[in-house]
Amino acid sequence: MAWMVLVLAGIMETVWATALDASRNLSRLWPAVLFLVALVLSMTGLSYAMRTVPIGTSYAVWVGIGAVGTAAYGMVHDHDPATLARLLCLGLIVTGVVGLKFLH
Repeated sequence: MAWMVLVLAGIMETVWATALDASRNLSRLWPAVLFLVALVLSMTGLSYAMRTVPIGTSYAVWVGIGAVGTAAYGMVHDHDPATLARLLCLGLIVTGVVGLKFLH
């Protein structure tokens, strides 16, 4: 259960990061509200997961999911470059996250 919550918390990290950008420095109401809600859910989920998953593993997985999700969002919605090198690096992050799960 903790791992499922940790994955959802990582997804919420992607949501709050993209909502923060969309809020334009917290000056747009609904993106700012989404940012705050997602931030609270993300932190609460991370905190819950840390009850059973070691802190280093929890944090690395949470950040990894958030980083890959945010980068993917940027490539799809903001037309950030999706070069082979970037995709390979993101793949390495995913490999590391999966490895942490199975080596836990």
